[in-house]
Amino acid sequence: MQKTSQRDCSCANEAGLSPSIFNEDPGVGAGRGWRIPLNFSLSLLSLAIVLGGCGADAPQPASQAETKPAEPVVPEEIQSAAKSLLGSESQVLAFGDLAKNGKQEFLAANIVPKTPTNNLPGTIVTRVVVVENSDGKWAEVLRCDEHLKNPKGFLGMTPLAPIAGWRLQYEQSSEKGLQLYFTALKGTTDSHVLPIGVRWNPETKRYQSLDRTYEHFLPESPAMQDARSTLR
Repeated sequence: MQKTSQRDCSCANEAGLSPSIFNEDPGVGAGRGWRIPLNFSLSLLSLAIVLGGCGADAPQPASQAETKPAEPVVPEEIQSAAKSLLGSESQVLAFGDLAKNGKQEFLAANIVPKTPTNNLPGTIVTRVVVVENSDGKWAEVLRCDEHLKNPKGFLGMTPLAPIAGWRLQYEQSSEKGLQLYFTALKGTTDSHVLPIGVRWNPETKRYQSLDRTYEHFLPESPAMQDARSTLR
């Protein structure tokens, strides 16, 4: 729409004003001819304010807050597989080609709800699984409960003592795939230990833990008594 200028607004409204207001009355002296009643002066002042704003741009409405993209709907097949492994309270946190190996996987967990007795920061879990679809069947490729383990055994750096709860952090890298970080907790207090990093090793074709630089993979131990716990 073409913007109306201040001059256009003034011209449009001039037709509604009586010319005799601004012209001298021939039968009245010059001093009285220009005398305007007080009420009418106030009316003119209001009109001038209205006309003054006529050419100004109308205020723009506040931009709406950006809407957060809707979370992808978890397929029923994945929901069912998660419940069969972790029970009805399981939550699917991520799914897709998580390991960047061309296979469909999902990450699910039993999350401890926030309560006055559980006010620890982050996502607190008791059990976590990464499950892979191989030839149409879902199979665990990583499990976290009291320990960290994969089908080959216990992951390096898993604590020797059973762990009742973990703080879970995870992120998806376009290059390395799903990266998981598990921090062992002691009771309802933060243990202040460093997180254990876990991700897919394309050479061994399984999830393994990483050393403290989070760059080199550590081997598994087939038995818990042989596992070396280096949590500090």
